[in-house]
Parts: sequence; structure tokens; C-alpha cells
Amino acid sequence: MFSATESAETVLRSGWFLENAWLIPLMPVIAFVLIIGFGKKMPMKGSEFGIASLVASLVVSVGAAYQWIQRVDGAEPESFVAPVIKTWTWWESAGFSFGIGQHIDGLSLTLLVVVTLISTLVEIYSVEYLRGDIRYTHFFGALTLFSAGMLNMVLAENMIQLILGWEIMGMCSFLLIGHWWEDGANSRAALKAFFTTRTGDIGLLVGTSVLFFAANAWTQKTLGISGFTVRGLSAWALSGDPGQAAITVGAVALFIACIGKSGQFPLHTWLPDAMAGPTPVSSLLHSSTMVVAGVYLVARLFPVFFTGMNILGTNLNLIVLIGGITIVVAAALAFVQADIKKVLAYSTVSQLGYMMMGLGAGAWMPAVFHIFTHAFFKACLFLCAGSVSHSASHHSFDMKKDMGGLRKFMPITFGAWIISTLALCGVFPFSGFFSKDEIIDNVGHNGYNLFMVLGLTGAFLTAAYMTRATYLTFNGKPRGAAAGAHAHDAHDAHDAHDAHASRGPHESRLLITIPLMILATLALGAGFLNPVPLGEKWERMTRWVEPRAEVISPTGISAVASGPGQGRVFIESRTQESKSESPCGTSTPTGGICVAPKLQHAPFKWSKALMSMLIVFFGGFASWVLCVQLYGKKNPKLVGLTKRNKALGTGYMFLQNKYYLDVLYEKIIVHGIAHPIAQAAYWFNQNIIDGVVNGFGLLARKISGWVYRNVDQRVVDGTVNGSAAAAQGAGAVIRPIQSGKVNQYGALLFGAAAIGALILVIINT
Repeated sequence: MFSATESAETVLRSGWFLENAWLIPLMPVIAFVLIIGFGKKMPMKGSEFGIASLVASLVVSVGAAYQWIQRVDGAEPESFVAPVIKTWTWWESAGFSFGIGQHIDGLSLTLLVVVTLISTLVEIYSVEYLRGDIRYTHFFGALTLFSAGMLNMVLAENMIQLILGWEIMGMCSFLLIGHWWEDGANSRAALKAFFTTRTGDIGLLVGTSVLFFAANAWTQKTLGISGFTVRGLSAWALSGDPGQAAITVGAVALFIACIGKSGQFPLHTWLPDAMAGPTPVSSLLHSSTMVVAGVYLVARLFPVFFTGMNILGTNLNLIVLIGGITIVVAAALAFVQADIKKVLAYSTVSQLGYMMMGLGAGAWMPAVFHIFTHAFFKACLFLCAGSVSHSASHHSFDMKKDMGGLRKFMPITFGAWIISTLALCGVFPFSGFFSKDEIIDNVGHNGYNLFMVLGLTGAFLTAAYMTRATYLTFNGKPRGAAAGAHAHDAHDAHDAHDAHASRGPHESRLLITIPLMILATLALGAGFLNPVPLGEKWERMTRWVEPRAEVISPTGISAVASGPGQGRVFIESRTQESKSESPCGTSTPTGGICVAPKLQHAPFKWSKALMSMLIVFFGGFASWVLCVQLYGKKNPKLVGLTKRNKALGTGYMFLQNKYYLDVLYEKIIVHGIAHPIAQAAYWFNQNIIDGVVNGFGLLARKISGWVYRNVDQRVVDGTVNGSAAAAQGAGAVIRPIQSGKVNQYGALLFGAAAIGALILVIINT
């Protein structure tokens, strides 16, 4: 029963920004329409629409986040704060009503702020980076709609709306990755990304269907809402009602979609190839949209995965397994890349593995916080790579051939790169330290000790491959294009502003460097929003974002704020039993429902943090020494070692060929399926379809021959020819009458008159 001291009458006003958060994705959608309709006629070729819409979305997002913080800080400590939910009926079918609306809480606001901020910076950066591009207007249209799709997915109130945003991103990623589609490699990369993620998306549709039919009866009866809603599925998953088979199948199917979208092993192969798109696309796609969508889905429906995969009841489940494998597999591939963007791409795959591993081990808050911090330093790293290619390497991304020694030419780019690299490696006090190390610590604390070791191994590898990339790009002597030689790159044909290349390596313009400085600042300081080493009172993100595991009244999540100025959202009271130990996620709640499971937080220990930092330091130091000897001093013992040593050569080729997964997928699986289907289709076309067509043609030919001989020649032509013969005979008979003799004509006339008179006499008698 509800306690008398904590009444359900407690209310807070949500505020205008929270009530109208649905405007956040709508404004970029409107901008997309304006760009496509009028962009080419505008002074900035439509880019002004995209930038203005995202700035407006950023303002609303920040305003909503501020009002949410006020709501949370105004509530009692550790109390459940209901999300701000608004719905409208979208369409109805067969008695089912499908809605569209907003589900605003700490998690969705975290992503809304991140996506709008980085999207705004990327579009500003793109104004300079793609100046003069042959499809400049279309690029901004697709980029703006891409952001709108992610924003719609983040604030989706139900799974149907979430799928809409999910698929909008899939379509736009195809357009953006293949932006320079004239090059065959770019077109293939776009198709690869599209088909690989579509393979995973089958799981999204299957999982959504399974969960809906399993949960709908309970959600309708208990909450009065559809089984498609996020809050309904979350409450159902922790209610004790789900059958283990249904919720496990639904969770596994949804996670398959997350594997494809977030580039997890073994469907990660599309992500590095997506570097064929313009660098701003790579930055946005790899930092805060598209690939983060899968991680967000697991975090959003965490109760479903928590129950379906028994996350805290075992030391192994599918999510943590895939995440742990992805960390190491992707990090190892980064070592053999010469393309700076592909190094960062595999780094993204590895960091997404950390997020998934954290979620799979019950480290929900550290994983979500890593989404937040990773977005800033990874966006910055990609934009730094773009700055180098734009102003120093003549559009080449090859670190070995066209870079080196750029530190003195590009101080701002170099500074931003170093800050972001230190954040990525998890060095204190940069932001990555406060999120990635917390994932590793909590994974071990929750009993997943093997995966804690994999996390530490990934930290070592991350420091090593990023040190290699830093050395090849910014240290040593300039090579190739960086030294003044012209670099032949596929992107040259699409860039109309190459005058800067003749100046040699130099710092990029302000439209490029200002976003770098902003992102580098965030990469340095964002971690202090949740600095666990400083104590609980400093953990603001945990208070603002992490949902409370409490038994609450069903109306706490079913009440909807509807209409302007309503803004009254109940903070539901807790039951007596929830004050001591919440049963959420451990047993069936009584007297109410749960919308979040009870999670454990590892106590921070500096000894563990120091061990992690020593591993990072050793990885970076060892890599630096190796780079100096191999690339700087050209040590003959190291140069060509993989060719001299068979074992090392085999390992190098194994990594160079990306574990031969592309061969497996394209040459064996796809060829094995597509080739027989193509052969069968060809046989069917030649023997069945062509046979039917040819048979009809032969039959038509025979029918037309019979019609020609019997109808056309005998009937039609016979009738015409007979009429002509009759006319000719009649003419021959009548011709003598036309003699030209007047007396004969008079006699005929007189005779005719006599005959006529005789007829009249006979008739009148």
C-alpha cells in the first residue's frame, strides 16, 4: 500500500520545452523539405536551412534538459520521476491504434542534446569542407534528414515510431555513404552498409512483433496502453508476467538488429567501408547517430534485455559476449590500417563494444555515460582527420604515404587530436576515464571477470593503435602530399576548391577549427558531469539520467500530459517495501509496477583506476618506441619482419583481410545463396517465361495467318473486289446510253415522261 507521508498528489510542472520536445525532430524535417524545394536558389545553397533548424533543435533540447534537471532536483532524493509523455493517434488499422509522440526522460534528453549539438557542429564544418561540391545541396538535405531520423528515434514513445526513425537513418546513410557514387567503391560501400544493416533489421521487426503479442494483453489490462509503447514494455518485462521463452526470443531478436546497426561482431564489416562517404558524415555517423542507435535501443528497453537475458543472474549472456569480442576484434584490426579514418572506424566499433558489454553486464549508467563522452571525442577525432586531409594531405587519408610532421603546421588540429586521443584512451582527467573505466570496473564487480580482462586488453590496444596513428600523422618527417607531392585521391574529382593545396600544409579555416575546439573542450571536461572518483554528490548524471528502481502506481507511467499548458506530471509515491529493498528485477512487485531494474554500482577504488591507467600508459609507450624504430629510424630488424617471419606474416595477412569475414559473407554465403537463386531465376526466365511468351507469339502468328487468308483476303478483299466488279459491269451496260446524241436523249426523256404519266393514271383510277 502507499504510505500516508508520500502522497500521489505531488506534482511538478513540466515546462514549455519538455512539453514541446516533439519539435526537436520536426524542425529538421521541415528544413529538409525546404532544402530540397528551394535550396539551390538560396545564397548558401540550402545549408542555412539545415544549420538553422539544428540550432533551433539544440536550443529546445538544452531548454528541455534544464527543465528536466529542475524536475529531478525538485523531487525527493532517489524518488521516481515520471517521464513527460505526449501522444497523438497516428493511424488505426483492424482495431489497433498506433500513436506518435514523445517519451522524455533523462536518457532521451542526454541523446537529444548530444545529437543536436554534434549535428550542428558537423553542418557548420561541412560548409567549408564541401564547398563547391557537385551535390552540395543534396548533401545538406540528406544530412539534415539523417539527424532528424535519429532525433525521432530517441524521443519515440513507441516501437513503431522508433522503427520509423531507425529506417530513416538507414536510408540516409545509404545516400550519404554513396554521396560520391561515381566511384564504384563508394557505391559498393553504400550498398554493403544498406544490406548489412537490413539483415539485422529483420530482428527489429521480429522482436517488436513477438514482444507486442506477448505483452499487449497485460499492458492494456494493467496500464490501459498499447504493447508497442516503451513504458508498457518496460513495465511488463519486470512484472513477472512474461513467459521466459517469449521475452528471451524478443530480446535476442531485438539485439540482432542492434548488432547490425551498431557494427557489432560479426556484422561490423560495413562500418569501416562507410568511410567512403565525406568525413563530416563519418564524424556524425560514428559519434552520435546510426551506430549509437543500437546501443540506445538496448538502454531504452533495458528491462526487456535485463529479464530476457538474465543479466545479473549469470556471468555470461549474448550481449556481454558480443560486446567483449567486438572490443578486441576491432581494436586488433586498427593496427593494420593505413587509412586514418579506418583506424577511427575500428576504434568506434571497439568503443561500441564497451557500451554493449557494459549494458550486458548491468553497468547501465557507465554505458550510457560512455555514449555521452564518446560522442564528443570521436566526433572531434574524425573532424581532425578531415581537417588534415582538407588542408595538409590534398584529400588523402593515407597516413603512411601522405602525412607526417603535421604537428608544427596544424597546431589547433593537433591539439584537438591529442585531447580527444587521451579521452579515448581513458587517461585521467579526460572524459573517457570517467566512463570507460567505470564500465570495466562495474563489469568485474557484477561477476563478469573474463570480460573485465577483455576490457583492460582493449584499453591497452586502444592506447597502442592511437599512438601509432598519432605518430604517423603528426610526427616524423612530412611524406607525399604533406611534403608537397600531389596525392591522387578519388575525392579530388568532387572538390572544386583545390587552390589551398598549392600553399602546402597549413591550419584549416575557422569554420573547421571552431568545431574542433568546442568538441575538444567537451572531450576534456564532459567527464566531470559524473566523476565517480569524487564521490556520490558529484555524480550529477547518475541522478539526472538513471531511472529509479521503485514499485510505483501504474498511473505513474500511463498518465499523459496533453494539451498546451497542462504540464502536470505526477511523481508517483513509493510503496513501503520499496523504501528498503526494491524487488524490481529480482521478484514480482506487489502493490504496483516497476519500470527499471535494481542495478548495482561498483565502489570506486583508486587502486583499480591506477592499474587501468598503467596499462594504458604501457600500451602507448610500447607503441611509441616501436613506431620510432619502425617508421622513424627504419630499424632493419623490424622493417619487413612480417615478410621474413612466416607466423607474423600469416597473422598480418589474417588481420589485413579482416579475418576473411568479407570473403565468408560475399564469396561463400551471399554467392552460395545468390548464385543458385540467380541460376534458377535464369532457367525460369529462359524456359518458363520465355517459353510462355514465345508460345503466345507462335499462336498469335498462326491466328494472324488464318485471319489474313480467310478473313482479310477472302471476305474483306472479296467484298471490295466484288463491289468493284459489279460497278464495272453496270458501267459497261449503262455506257451506250451516254452516246452524246440529242435526239436520242429527247426520245428517252419523252418515253420516261409517258411511262410516268401512265403510272399516275393507273394509280388514280
